[in-house]
Amino acid sequence: QVQFVESGGGLVQAGGSLRLSCAASGGAVSTWFIGWYRQAPGKQRELVAKIQSGGTATYADSAKGRFTISKDNAKNTVYLQMTSLKPEDTGVYYCNRVPAIYSWGQGTQVTVSS
Repeated sequence: QVQFVESGGGLVQAGGSLRLSCAASGGAVSTWFIGWYRQAPGKQRELVAKIQSGGTATYADSAKGRFTISKDNAKNTVYLQMTSLKPEDTGVYYCNRVPAIYSWGQGTQVTVSS
């Protein structure tokens, strides 16, 4: 059974940075196309960054130039480094495969104040 445990969120001021972590179990991130998703208040969950098994990363327009997705295959963990945070980045962040075929974890809350 594949499970994800997200962590690293918090409350930051606009312009600040956070590093999110997603520890996966029950499968190997080294073989997956995996991504970070965000669910803002009152909105649908959206994919903000994804990374292929070989390491190629792509980003939503809203994340380009500010977010960096990476993974540590040995730790079976995926990261999202977020810089120059904006209030519109506020939401609960989740990781999952792309497409999201597994159950969602509890997510980690990111709140950016203006």
